[in-house]
Amino acid sequence: MKAILTVLGNDKVGIVAKISKALAENGCNIEDISQTIMGTIFSMVMLITIDEHQISFDDLKAILMKTGEDIGLQISLQQENVFNFMHRI
Repeated sequence: MKAILTVLGNDKVGIVAKISKALAENGCNIEDISQTIMGTIFSMVMLITIDEHQISFDDLKAILMKTGEDIGLQISLQQENVFNFMHRI
């Protein structure tokens, strides 16, 4: 399953490493990544593939929410089809 992961918060060392580690530990692949820093605000969007034989969408979402809380960032995970439906013109 493909999903969109968004991250927003104050910039600090290790954000990409910690999120990438959580994804790798749970069998997810990063298909595409875009990030920017606006002043002190860090923003990142990832397109990931979730191996549903290894972890469910809901379990991964819970892990990523906990990761976000631990490092003080807002993390959102949406299924790609839901994201595309919400953002179509």
